[in-house]
Amino acid sequence: MYYEDSADFAASLDRDDPLAGFRDQFEFPSQRGGREPVYLCGHSLGLQPKRAAQYVNEELSEWARRGVEGHFKAARPWVSYHRNATGALAALTGASTSEVVAMNTLTVNLHVLMTSFYRPDGQRRKIVIESTAFPSDRYAAASQIRMRGHDPGRDLLEWQPRDDQLLYMDDLEALLQREGAHTALLLLPGVQYYSGQVLDMPGICDLARQHGCKVGFDLAHAIGNVALELHEWGPDFAAWCSYKYLNAGPGAIAGAFVHERHLAADKLDQLHGWWGNNEATRFEMCVEFDPAPGADLWQLSCPPVLSFAPVLASLGIFGEAGLSRLIEKSQRLTGYLAWLIEHRFEGRIGIITPAEERGCQLSLVVKDSDVDARQVFRRLTELNVIGDWREPDVIRIAPVPLYNSYGDAFECAERLQLALDAD
Repeated sequence: MYYEDSADFAASLDRDDPLAGFRDQFEFPSQRGGREPVYLCGHSLGLQPKRAAQYVNEELSEWARRGVEGHFKAARPWVSYHRNATGALAALTGASTSEVVAMNTLTVNLHVLMTSFYRPDGQRRKIVIESTAFPSDRYAAASQIRMRGHDPGRDLLEWQPRDDQLLYMDDLEALLQREGAHTALLLLPGVQYYSGQVLDMPGICDLARQHGCKVGFDLAHAIGNVALELHEWGPDFAAWCSYKYLNAGPGAIAGAFVHERHLAADKLDQLHGWWGNNEATRFEMCVEFDPAPGADLWQLSCPPVLSFAPVLASLGIFGEAGLSRLIEKSQRLTGYLAWLIEHRFEGRIGIITPAEERGCQLSLVVKDSDVDARQVFRRLTELNVIGDWREPDVIRIAPVPLYNSYGDAFECAERLQLALDAD
């Protein structure tokens, strides 16, 4: 695509952007040092939708007016509140509505799902993660192995990136050729958090099936960012948070997917709780557990409505914008920012995120040996460019198509120039 390195060109792209108006539906941080914010941290925490406060206040009002009767008589009854998110989550993940449920938080969901899907059997007891996995995923997998009486030092296998910090399917295939018969589960991301690389999820599912392994995905950096077809690809399970690209607020209610082939209640063991009981019989207070249909069976407790409300607010915006249009804009917007960085800073700033395997995120490394990368990040922050730093040497930025503009991309490059050239 043709690009120009000028503010006028960026402004022309914004004028022609059919999604530009969604920017006005979000709250932005304050000025810093007289500069407007360039918020490029949606990969870590999405901005607040303006309608989030409205949704929370509506539930506070229902609580005030109705008290306990809000469970059944609120405009969005609390007893079935999670179902307000089901359709949107199914659309975002390429799943059927029976396969998804909004519940808990991400690591809790990984544990709940691994209780069902990590079932060591004789020599088949190992879990494969990527060696650069987000720490919480590593801790969760290691603790599951330990709690089943095995040794993570022996049974937690690592898919290693190459020198370019990227993961290659050939290496995963070679690992499974050696260890597939001993592997119970692959627990891998949809998008690798450090590099921003979008992994070959359908290829991973195929490999798992070939070697008789279960497969689960952590979609924290994928949902709302890249196209997903979970039902078609066929992982056994997946989990995600909703505070990154889904813009639902810090610690907001997460989600889970269980493929329909596992939804018969007699096929797996689950951790059971009151909200996993069939809603039709839940309030009969039966001694015997009556399993809820679909992925709802994996619920444990009633949803915290006040922290769930912003999830619905944000999902409504996704429905209005349309994921396919957002992905199309994301490819252009991130492509423009990548071009600006490569055009201006060749030899000084590198991008480790592969151009053909990325969503919004760009992971930058400072290659100029005369410049301290931490100082560059600190100066960018002072210039009110909000991204984040990941050890040992990566600056992560992500132009999010719902609320970032081409003007943001251009201004990021302008301020990056200042940060690099500062004394």
